Amino acid sequence: MARSGRRIRPSRLGEHEVHQFLTSEESGPHVVSLAGRNDELHLAAKGLGLHNDLQDESSIVGNFPIIPALADYGTAEQKTYIEGIITGKKHLSFGLTEPGHGSDATWLETTGRRDGDDWILNGRKRWNSQVARAHGNLIFARTSGKAGEAKGITAFIVPTGSPGHEILYNHWTFNMPSDHAEVELKNVRVPNSAILHQEGDGLVVAQRFVHENRVRQAAASAGAARYCIQEAVKYANSRVAFGEPLAKKQAVQFPLVELWAEYELVKNFIFRTAWQMDRQNPLEISDMVSICNFRANRLCCEAADRAMQVHGGMGYSRALPFEHIYRHHRRYRITEGTEEVQMRRVAQYLFGFRGKRASHA
Repeated sequence: MARSGRRIRPSRLGEHEVHQFLTSEESGPHVVSLAGRNDELHLAAKGLGLHNDLQDESSIVGNFPIIPALADYGTAEQKTYIEGIITGKKHLSFGLTEPGHGSDATWLETTGRRDGDDWILNGRKRWNSQVARAHGNLIFARTSGKAGEAKGITAFIVPTGSPGHEILYNHWTFNMPSDHAEVELKNVRVPNSAILHQEGDGLVVAQRFVHENRVRQAAASAGAARYCIQEAVKYANSRVAFGEPLAKKQAVQFPLVELWAEYELVKNFIFRTAWQMDRQNPLEISDMVSICNFRANRLCCEAADRAMQVHGGMGYSRALPFEHIYRHHRRYRITEGTEEVQMRRVAQYLFGFRGKRASHA
C-alpha cells in the first residue's frame, strides 16, 4: 500500500501532535522519512555542535529507528514505548549483537527457554547502546530451530531492572568513551507477553530497525562529508603555500572534486530511497537502503581524511573537528551490518539470488 504524508513545520506542532503525525494509522510510520533524512543531512553539514552531537548521536532531529517496528508489530501495551521514546520518559534499547556474532545475527547464542507461561533468557549482548538509561531492552534470542536459520529467533522486551539482567561495562571505542554496553542475561525470566511480534519471527523486527538506521546513518554521513569537503575548499582558498593559495594546486583540487561529485550522487540517491521508504516497506527495497549506507559512510570517512590532509598538521589535531568526524563515522561502516554485508545484500538483488530482483532493474 502506498504511503503518503505532508511536510509539517515542527514549530507548529506540540509534542503530542508530533507523536500522532509520526505514527498515524492513515499515513504509516514512515511519512517523514524523506523530511527527516533531509534535515539530518542539513544539520550534519553544519559540523559539530549541540544541533548534531556525534558523541551520543543526539540531534534536534529525532532518531527513533525502533518506532516503526513497535508501531507495526507491538501490542497496545508495547506501543506505550512509542510515546515514551519520543518524550524521553520510557526508553527502549536494542540488544542484537553478541561477543561471538555481529552481522551473522542468525547464529546468535543467546537462548530463550519456555518455562510454563514464562521464558528464561541466558546469554550476553555487546554494543547494547544506551541500555543504562533504558526502561526496557529489546533482546533477540534463539527459541527454536538451528544456528544459522532465520526462523526461530524471538524478540523480547526485557525490563532492565529484571533479576539477572546486568550491565557489565561500557566499551571504549577508537579513543572515545561510549554508552555501548556489554550486558549479561543470567536466567532472566520474562512473561510470554514480552515477545514483540511473534515467537520465532523476531528477525523481521531486527531487520526493520537496521533498515531505518542504515538510511539515517547514510544521511548523516553525507552531510558530514559535505561539511568536510567545503571546509577543505575554504581552507585551500585561504592557505598560502609556495607563494600561492593551495587551491591553485591540482593535487589539492582533484581529490576534492572527486569527493564532491560522489557526494552529489549519493545525496540524491539517499533522498530517492527515503522518498521510496515513505511509500513502501523498507524491507522491499533493501538493496537501495544498503547502497545508501555503504557508499555514504565510506564517502564520509574519505572526505574527513582528505580534509585532515588539506589542513595539514592542524587537521589531525583536536583543534579541528575532522578527526572526531572520522572516528565517529568510521564505525558506521560496521554497526548496522558491515559494509561487506551491505554489498552482499545488493549482490542478492543484482544477481537474483533467493528470488531477489534489483529495485531499478
